[in-house]
Amino acid sequence: MSVAAIATNPTAEFRAGGTDFSERRRSGVSQATPIDILESGDKTITWDADGAVQIGALTTIATIATDARTAAAYPGIAASAQGLATPQVRHVATLGGNLAQRSRCWYFRRADIDCLKKGGATCPARSGNHLYGVVFDLAECVAPHPSTMAAALLAYDARITTDRRRGLTIADLLGDGSIVRSDHALTEGEMIKSIALPAPLEGERASYKRAISRTYAEWPLVELCARVVIADGKFQLVRLAAGGVAPVPLRLTAVEAELSGKIANAPSIAEAAKLSGSGAKPLPMTVYKLDLLQGLVRDVLERLSS
Repeated sequence: MSVAAIATNPTAEFRAGGTDFSERRRSGVSQATPIDILESGDKTITWDADGAVQIGALTTIATIATDARTAAAYPGIAASAQGLATPQVRHVATLGGNLAQRSRCWYFRRADIDCLKKGGATCPARSGNHLYGVVFDLAECVAPHPSTMAAALLAYDARITTDRRRGLTIADLLGDGSIVRSDHALTEGEMIKSIALPAPLEGERASYKRAISRTYAEWPLVELCARVVIADGKFQLVRLAAGGVAPVPLRLTAVEAELSGKIANAPSIAEAAKLSGSGAKPLPMTVYKLDLLQGLVRDVLERLSS
């Protein structure tokens, strides 16, 4: 089936690496007809003269994780890619697929259970087992967005090009969390083509860390990608993007604002980290994520400022 056929076939779905699509097919959650795009898309990492980069949507996560120039210019991106899934999954999973993957909520992943993302009337996780759910309750669905790379790209002010639109932000691509029937704001048959990152700032540092419930191959409970610029011992720039806590990745703007111009030391970081849960509305079973988020903010920023 051709790529163009998806516009006239409502049961069709793009398949690149297939790590998410294949699992949903096996479980019966998806009955979609696959349209293979892996051999027809962009897998390149292209650098501009000013040091900015454009990454093809079908570039594998493993390529991003192991590319030396990417790691030097965008260490938060490379570290995020290195941290997700397993080596086997990273070898086949693509950047575009990671951005467009579906919810990991166990109610969504059960073919015999209706939920909002499958056209149902309610979110069963809200009144059921939501242990891995959101701590920023922004929408009817309480599943956090599953994309690690989306959080990292949010921290780097990435812009996305599709076959229909250009210059999309991560917020444009994923919405504000209120799109309960999907996990992104792509229109029917729209395909991510490439992701662009602005040139790194002089002197910037970045890192990524996740809190997980076991030591290997697990989706994070909470994750954080951080970028900083420190000059004269003070924070000149702080960008913090958290995943696992909301229906979309979130910038921790209250922490960023608190640290702007402050001395880059442990006391300043500890005080600012208390604001990491600003605006949070935890569910009964997700209160623990606030402590995890605050701890990640402190840990990552202290490492970057040392």
